Amino acid sequence: MANSVWAIGLMSGTSTDGVDAALIETDGIRVTARGPALTLPYTSEFRKRLRSVFGDAADPAVVGEVEAELTDVHAEAVRRLLGEAGRTARDIAVVGFHGQTVHHAPALGVTRQIGDGARLARAVGVNVVTDFRSADMAAGGEGAPLAPMYHLALSADLPRPLAVLNIGGVANVTWIGASDPGAALEAVPVLAFDTGPGNALLDDWADKHLGEPIDRGGKLAGAGHVNEAVLSALLDDGYYERLPPKSLDRPSLEGLPVARLSAADGAATLVAFTAATVGISAAHFPQAPTRWLVTGGGRHNPVLMSALKQILDSPVASVEDAGWDGDALEAQAFAFLAVRALHGLPLSLPAVTGARQPVTGGKIHRVR
Repeated sequence: MANSVWAIGLMSGTSTDGVDAALIETDGIRVTARGPALTLPYTSEFRKRLRSVFGDAADPAVVGEVEAELTDVHAEAVRRLLGEAGRTARDIAVVGFHGQTVHHAPALGVTRQIGDGARLARAVGVNVVTDFRSADMAAGGEGAPLAPMYHLALSADLPRPLAVLNIGGVANVTWIGASDPGAALEAVPVLAFDTGPGNALLDDWADKHLGEPIDRGGKLAGAGHVNEAVLSALLDDGYYERLPPKSLDRPSLEGLPVARLSAADGAATLVAFTAATVGISAAHFPQAPTRWLVTGGGRHNPVLMSALKQILDSPVASVEDAGWDGDALEAQAFAFLAVRALHGLPLSLPAVTGARQPVTGGKIHRVR
């Protein structure tokens, strides 16, 4: 059994609001300690540049410029986290650098994350693991979601079945079934998939109507009414009923039916859209969960949390109720996966991504 090491995880999600950085101690099987975490927000100017390279048709020269700037922001996040933790690069075994997904088309066997691992390793003086998804896709998987392996490790002592719902730009759920005490992570019953929109459409709506990156406190949505006809149109997509494994890319989400609504009614309808697709997802579970734990930015929206509590049959709470840090969870997951990559352990499972077998992966960029 490997010794536990300190690792840093970095995540820039589909919400494109900034870099999350988190420090954990792990052997790639258990999480033995959790250190500090932070978020380094993107400037509005960089956020626009980053969004401009989404898709598969961006100018390679522009992509290269954005990738370098993205990497440098991640390096600054690492330096700030080390300072906050009172540690140096020598204390850290590896950095898990997910990068920014700019194109994800699993039906075509394509996923692309930008971020220069070698540049980051030079900048922070720590070995870096990148490219967490492509090996899974080469084995026939969706390449997503990847956080479920971390959810398995964290939930070992919690009552199961359990559902962990991550509401980022896109929402995804991990259903975890009961297992024998001490069972290997690969032997625990699990199912995970993208449920549909998380915050992405609502964030875009808030930006358009409020000039704000998010609907803070759900105030806009709370002032509106759900348009049932528009909600029905939004839900008229075969994805939501399709059996998992399955995953979505941010540009594949379509919110145009709300365009004719008022600012408040549009926000309320988009919140209902996210909640409804989560509700549909529960039909795919082998057993009803004893509770739902919600992570990601969406848990800060009281209107969305209220909608989830109304639509789901089991108790709903934020992951903080289990002692987890919902703002750091995804970044922590990539620290965990980076250590697993160092040891050649699986990063994904067939029941999660649809790959033919458990798949390790990751590309290691060593400090020279």
